Amino acid sequence: MSDALSDDGSDVHQDDTQEEVMTPAELIGKLEEAWLNEKFSPELLENKSEVVECVMEQLSHMEANLQRVKKGDMKASVHRMEIDRIRFVLSSYLRARLQKIEKFFPHVLEREKSRGEGDPSLLSPEEFAFAKEYYANTETYLKAVALKRMPPNLQNVDMLKAVPEPCLDSFVFLRVKERQENIMVEPESDDQREYVVDLEVGSQHLMRYRTIAPLVSGGAVQLI
Repeated sequence: MSDALSDDGSDVHQDDTQEEVMTPAELIGKLEEAWLNEKFSPELLENKSEVVECVMEQLSHMEANLQRVKKGDMKASVHRMEIDRIRFVLSSYLRARLQKIEKFFPHVLEREKSRGEGDPSLLSPEEFAFAKEYYANTETYLKAVALKRMPPNLQNVDMLKAVPEPCLDSFVFLRVKERQENIMVEPESDDQREYVVDLEVGSQHLMRYRTIAPLVSGGAVQLI
Protein backbone atom coordinates (compact mmCIF):
# COMPACT_ATOMS: atom_id res chain seq x y z
CA MET A 1 0.00 0.00 0.00
CA SER A 2 1.21 3.46 -0.75
CA ASP A 3 -0.29 6.30 1.25
CA ALA A 4 -0.08 10.02 0.67
CA LEU A 5 -1.61 13.06 2.27
CA SER A 6 -3.03 16.07 0.50
CA ASP A 7 -1.65 19.61 0.63
CA ASP A 8 -1.95 20.19 4.39
CA GLY A 9 -0.74 16.72 5.29
CA SER A 10 2.50 14.86 5.42
CA ASP A 11 4.99 13.50 2.92
CA VAL A 12 3.93 11.55 -0.15
CA HIS A 13 4.83 7.85 -0.35
CA GLN A 14 4.84 6.62 -3.93
CA ASP A 15 4.74 3.14 -5.46
CA ASP A 16 5.87 2.33 -8.98
CA THR A 17 2.53 0.79 -9.89
CA GLN A 18 -0.05 2.53 -7.75
CA GLU A 19 -0.42 5.67 -5.68
CA GLU A 20 -3.21 6.19 -3.19
CA VAL A 21 -3.83 9.74 -2.07
CA MET A 22 -5.60 10.35 1.23
CA THR A 23 -6.67 13.46 3.05
CA PRO A 24 -5.70 13.71 6.75
CA ALA A 25 -9.30 12.87 7.68
CA GLU A 26 -9.19 9.69 5.56
CA LEU A 27 -5.86 8.74 7.10
CA ILE A 28 -7.24 9.09 10.64
CA GLY A 29 -10.27 7.08 9.51
CA LYS A 30 -7.96 4.25 8.43
CA LEU A 31 -6.21 4.36 11.81
CA GLU A 32 -9.52 4.23 13.68
CA GLU A 33 -10.67 1.29 11.54
CA ALA A 34 -7.44 -0.61 12.23
CA TRP A 35 -7.76 0.23 15.94
CA LEU A 36 -11.32 -1.11 16.26
CA ASN A 37 -10.53 -4.25 14.27
CA GLU A 38 -7.48 -4.95 16.41
CA LYS A 39 -9.34 -4.16 19.62
CA PHE A 40 -12.22 -6.56 18.95
CA SER A 41 -10.46 -9.29 16.98
CA PRO A 42 -9.42 -12.36 19.03
CA GLU A 43 -6.26 -12.79 16.94
CA LEU A 44 -3.42 -10.49 15.93
CA LEU A 45 -4.16 -8.87 12.58
CA GLU A 46 -1.85 -7.75 9.78
CA ASN A 47 0.26 -4.80 10.88
CA LYS A 48 -0.59 -1.35 9.52
CA SER A 49 2.87 0.14 9.92
CA GLU A 50 2.51 2.46 6.91
CA VAL A 51 -0.67 3.96 8.37
CA VAL A 52 1.07 4.34 11.74
CA GLU A 53 4.06 6.07 10.15
CA CYS A 54 1.86 8.45 8.17
CA VAL A 55 -0.18 9.30 11.28
CA MET A 56 2.98 10.03 13.25
CA GLU A 57 4.17 12.32 10.46
CA GLN A 58 0.79 14.03 10.42
CA LEU A 59 0.95 14.53 14.20
CA SER A 60 4.34 16.19 13.79
CA HIS A 61 2.87 18.60 11.22
CA MET A 62 -0.10 19.33 13.48
CA GLU A 63 2.21 20.03 16.43
CA ALA A 64 4.29 22.37 14.27
CA ASN A 65 1.17 24.20 13.07
CA LEU A 66 -0.03 24.49 16.65
CA GLN A 67 3.14 26.32 17.61
CA ARG A 68 2.27 29.05 15.10
CA VAL A 69 -1.18 29.69 16.56
CA LYS A 70 -1.39 32.82 18.72
CA LYS A 71 -1.58 32.22 22.44
CA GLY A 72 -5.14 32.40 23.71
CA ASP A 73 -6.65 31.60 20.31
CA MET A 74 -9.63 29.26 20.63
CA LYS A 75 -8.30 27.25 17.70
CA ALA A 76 -5.34 26.16 19.81
CA SER A 77 -7.56 24.34 22.32
CA VAL A 78 -9.53 22.61 19.57
CA HIS A 79 -6.39 21.50 17.75
CA ARG A 80 -4.78 20.33 20.99
CA MET A 81 -7.83 18.15 21.81
CA GLU A 82 -7.73 16.62 18.33
CA ILE A 83 -4.00 15.88 18.63
CA ASP A 84 -4.57 14.24 22.02
CA ARG A 85 -7.45 12.19 20.62
CA ILE A 86 -5.35 10.90 17.72
CA ARG A 87 -2.46 10.09 20.06
CA PHE A 88 -4.85 8.11 22.28
CA VAL A 89 -6.15 6.05 19.33
CA LEU A 90 -2.61 5.42 18.07
CA SER A 91 -1.33 4.40 21.51
CA SER A 92 -4.34 2.16 22.14
CA TYR A 93 -3.86 0.45 18.78
CA LEU A 94 -0.18 -0.28 19.39
CA ARG A 95 -0.87 -1.35 23.00
CA ALA A 96 -3.56 -3.81 21.85
CA ARG A 97 -1.10 -5.40 19.41
CA LEU A 98 1.64 -5.72 22.04
CA GLN A 99 -0.79 -7.33 24.48
CA LYS A 100 -1.74 -9.95 21.88
CA ILE A 101 1.92 -10.59 21.05
CA GLU A 102 2.64 -11.20 24.74
CA LYS A 103 -0.42 -13.44 25.11
CA PHE A 104 0.09 -15.55 21.98
CA PHE A 105 3.81 -15.05 21.26
CA PRO A 106 4.74 -18.58 20.06
CA HIS A 107 1.74 -18.76 17.71
CA VAL A 108 2.39 -15.25 16.42
CA LEU A 109 6.00 -16.11 15.60
CA GLU A 110 4.95 -19.39 13.99
CA ARG A 111 2.44 -17.59 11.76
CA GLU A 112 5.08 -15.04 10.77
CA LYS A 113 7.57 -17.83 10.06
CA SER A 114 5.17 -19.87 7.94
CA ARG A 115 3.63 -17.08 5.85
CA GLY A 116 4.13 -17.43 2.12
CA GLU A 117 6.36 -15.25 0.01
CA GLY A 118 4.43 -12.15 -0.99
CA ASP A 119 1.93 -12.49 1.86
CA PRO A 120 1.54 -9.38 4.04
CA SER A 121 3.66 -9.35 7.18
CA LEU A 122 1.85 -9.99 10.45
CA LEU A 123 4.43 -8.05 12.46
CA SER A 124 6.34 -4.85 11.95
CA PRO A 125 10.15 -5.17 12.29
CA GLU A 126 9.94 -3.66 15.80
CA GLU A 127 7.13 -6.04 16.82
CA PHE A 128 9.04 -9.01 15.43
CA ALA A 129 12.12 -8.09 17.48
CA PHE A 130 9.92 -7.66 20.57
CA ALA A 131 8.22 -11.04 20.05
CA LYS A 132 11.54 -12.88 19.65
CA GLU A 133 12.97 -11.21 22.76
CA TYR A 134 9.81 -11.98 24.74
CA TYR A 135 10.01 -15.63 23.66
CA ALA A 136 13.66 -15.90 24.67
CA ASN A 137 13.09 -14.18 28.03
CA THR A 138 10.12 -16.43 28.81
CA GLU A 139 12.15 -19.56 28.07
CA THR A 140 15.04 -18.31 30.21
CA TYR A 141 12.70 -17.50 33.10
CA LEU A 142 10.97 -20.89 32.96
CA LYS A 143 14.28 -22.73 32.95
CA ALA A 144 15.68 -20.69 35.84
CA VAL A 145 12.57 -20.89 38.03
CA ALA A 146 11.02 -24.28 37.32
CA LEU A 147 12.40 -26.51 34.58
CA LYS A 148 15.91 -26.99 36.01
CA ARG A 149 14.35 -28.44 39.19
CA MET A 150 12.38 -31.05 37.27
CA PRO A 151 13.52 -34.50 36.10
CA PRO A 152 15.64 -34.38 32.93
CA ASN A 153 12.84 -35.81 30.77
CA LEU A 154 10.58 -32.91 31.80
CA GLN A 155 13.01 -30.03 31.34
CA ASN A 156 11.88 -29.20 27.81
CA VAL A 157 8.64 -27.37 27.08
CA ASP A 158 6.85 -26.97 23.77
CA MET A 159 5.72 -23.35 23.78
CA LEU A 160 3.20 -23.92 20.99
CA LYS A 161 1.42 -26.47 23.19
CA ALA A 162 1.95 -24.65 26.47
CA VAL A 163 0.53 -21.30 25.36
CA PRO A 164 -3.18 -21.21 24.36
CA GLU A 165 -4.07 -20.21 20.81
CA PRO A 166 -6.44 -17.33 20.01
CA CYS A 167 -10.08 -18.43 20.16
CA LEU A 168 -11.28 -17.89 16.61
CA ASP A 169 -14.71 -19.30 17.49
CA SER A 170 -15.54 -16.34 19.72
CA PHE A 171 -18.36 -14.07 18.56
CA VAL A 172 -17.86 -10.50 17.37
CA PHE A 173 -20.08 -7.60 16.34
CA LEU A 174 -19.51 -6.27 12.85
CA ARG A 175 -20.78 -3.67 10.41
CA VAL A 176 -20.83 -4.49 6.69
CA LYS A 177 -18.95 -2.08 4.39
CA GLU A 178 -19.20 -4.08 1.15
CA ARG A 179 -22.08 -6.37 0.22
CA GLN A 180 -21.23 -10.06 0.63
CA GLU A 181 -23.19 -12.98 -0.78
CA ASN A 182 -23.37 -16.64 0.22
CA ILE A 183 -21.51 -16.44 3.54
CA MET A 184 -21.56 -19.92 5.07
CA VAL A 185 -22.56 -19.90 8.74
CA GLU A 186 -21.63 -22.95 10.80
CA PRO A 187 -24.25 -24.59 13.06
CA GLU A 188 -24.23 -23.87 16.78
CA SER A 189 -25.34 -27.36 17.78
CA ASP A 190 -25.52 -30.89 16.34
CA ASP A 191 -29.23 -30.60 15.53
CA GLN A 192 -28.65 -27.52 13.33
CA ARG A 193 -27.42 -27.34 9.75
CA GLU A 194 -25.09 -24.97 7.97
CA TYR A 195 -26.87 -22.11 6.26
CA VAL A 196 -25.97 -19.27 3.92
CA VAL A 197 -26.57 -15.55 4.51
CA ASP A 198 -26.09 -12.38 2.47
CA LEU A 199 -24.57 -9.38 4.23
CA GLU A 200 -26.02 -6.06 3.12
CA VAL A 201 -24.05 -2.80 3.25
CA GLY A 202 -24.63 -0.97 6.54
CA SER A 203 -26.16 -3.97 8.31
CA GLN A 204 -24.82 -5.09 11.67
CA HIS A 205 -24.40 -8.68 12.80
CA LEU A 206 -23.15 -10.87 15.64
CA MET A 207 -21.17 -13.72 14.08
CA ARG A 208 -18.44 -16.21 14.81
CA TYR A 209 -15.08 -14.57 14.10
CA ARG A 210 -13.73 -17.55 12.17
CA THR A 211 -16.53 -17.12 9.61
CA ILE A 212 -15.79 -13.50 8.79
CA ALA A 213 -12.03 -13.33 9.46
CA PRO A 214 -11.17 -13.10 5.72
CA LEU A 215 -13.69 -10.26 5.36
CA VAL A 216 -12.05 -8.34 8.21
CA SER A 217 -8.58 -8.64 6.68
CA GLY A 218 -9.99 -7.68 3.28
CA GLY A 219 -11.76 -4.59 4.62
CA ALA A 220 -15.26 -5.76 3.63
CA VAL A 221 -16.51 -5.62 7.23
CA GLN A 222 -15.62 -3.52 10.27
CA LEU A 223 -15.58 -4.91 13.81
CA ILE A 224 -17.49 -2.74 16.27
